[in-house]
Amino acid sequence: MIALLDNGQDLEQCAAEIGGPVGQLLTPLTRYHLRNPDLPWAIDNGRFSNPDTSGLISLLEREASRKEKCLWVATPDVVGSARRTLEVFHIWKKRPELGGWRLALVCQDGQEDLPMPWEEIAAIFIGGSTKWKCSEHPAHLISAAKALGKAVHAGRVNDPARWKHFEELGVDTCDGTGLARYTHMREAIANRHNQGDLLNAVA
Repeated sequence: MIALLDNGQDLEQCAAEIGGPVGQLLTPLTRYHLRNPDLPWAIDNGRFSNPDTSGLISLLEREASRKEKCLWVATPDVVGSARRTLEVFHIWKKRPELGGWRLALVCQDGQEDLPMPWEEIAAIFIGGSTKWKCSEHPAHLISAAKALGKAVHAGRVNDPARWKHFEELGVDTCDGTGLARYTHMREAIANRHNQGDLLNAVA
């Protein structure tokens, strides 16, 4: 699983700390520039913290010349509501600024009971509440996505237990604010296989 980091730190050092591959996650919240286009990278809408649709459009315009190498763009979502997120997706997918970009649908609580626009997306982004994110429903969505050849990303993966969970489900990429910012969190991920008993006890 590749960690996509939204930070201004040395990515090679981050990869050494995490013990595995990293890439970059661009967001309208921080607006970092792409430092190594040869590494995997994607664009998040930054919705969880603060809706900034104009910032997202600006970011897409800035990186338009490199869109063919972008893994996906997470379209705007409504935190906690899959139904409202789908409504937003069906409007946003028509915007000219998204033309030619690979789109990711951010899956929120309740997506298991709603139709998926599989033919219109390149990836799914596992969002939603912590309870829903770690339930059986995203696991089923991930299985379906993999069967259809879609990429899978998990958001807010900041600790070894959650990393192992999504890694075992075959998720391709993940992100996390703590993972991006803090060395000790990346090192905890690197040591995840040595923490099994502790993690099970905490869970």
